[in-house]
Amino acid sequence: MNQVTLSDVQRAAARLNGVAHVTPVFTSSQLNIAAGAAVFLKCENLQRVGAFKFRGAYNAVAALPPDRTATPVVTLSSGNHAQGVALACRLLGRQAHVVMPGPVNALKRAATITYGATVHEAADRQQGDRMLGALLEETSGVHIHAFNDPLVIAGQGTAMLEFLSVVPDLDVVLAPIGGGGLLSGACVAAHGVKPGLRIYACEPIGALDAIQSVRENRIVPMTNPCTIADGLRSSVGDMTLPILHAHLSGFFTVGEHEIVEAMRFAFERLKIVIEPSSAVALAPVLRREPALHDQRVGVLITGGNVDLSAFFPTFLRKREPAP
Repeated sequence: MNQVTLSDVQRAAARLNGVAHVTPVFTSSQLNIAAGAAVFLKCENLQRVGAFKFRGAYNAVAALPPDRTATPVVTLSSGNHAQGVALACRLLGRQAHVVMPGPVNALKRAATITYGATVHEAADRQQGDRMLGALLEETSGVHIHAFNDPLVIAGQGTAMLEFLSVVPDLDVVLAPIGGGGLLSGACVAAHGVKPGLRIYACEPIGALDAIQSVRENRIVPMTNPCTIADGLRSSVGDMTLPILHAHLSGFFTVGEHEIVEAMRFAFERLKIVIEPSSAVALAPVLRREPALHDQRVGVLITGGNVDLSAFFPTFLRKREPAP
């Protein structure tokens, strides 16, 4: 399967039926007032492993030939894809090896190990790529890419199918972009069901490569990403770029302070915890982008795995023994 179609997304939905959570769509009058629009949040932060990544990982692992159950699955990810592959392999009785290039999120590393994967830490992405190749050769394993894989893309697209089944009359959809797996799947699913839906990619200013790649219709490699949205530091792939180029209506770029403020708004006003990557898609709504005014706006909230030790260090310090 080289191209992803609506039928592929529908097959993925059948595989995920009864396995992935059907995540809720959240609304808030406070958010609508702040945005000047009717806003609907697809809460994939409440998905298994705390992120949409489980959908694509499970679909890809479940599609492997049944006569190769002893073949390990090998992947490279320091984030939510690592957890998704680990849990999918545990559910399907497979062994998982995950290469995690630094900087590693301690929360996501611990969760990946808890789900049963063997974690191999690398100093950086370059060393991680070398370790991945060595592991694949050593284990004769099968590689599942974090986003540049048609089965992963189809699996991620199931979130949009669910979204439109609940709110079919959306005008606009916003989602964050890193490698583009989620947005590619969302584009295929959305335009297969509702061709006129406008879809915008949201990207942090400190990691602007996707916007250039789509505009120039060639992969512009990520160099020195500098953003707290750790899930958006990847460049788009040769499978995701053509889909994004064909389907996206445009981009919104977001500053680091806007990411933090969107996380804070979600926590204080909406009572939900969202990752910085998710906040990148919420920020344009909160700053009242003119293209969103008076529209019915869908936002894909991609994950909620926040390492609170970075935010509340005082409460997590080891307490001194009582005198």
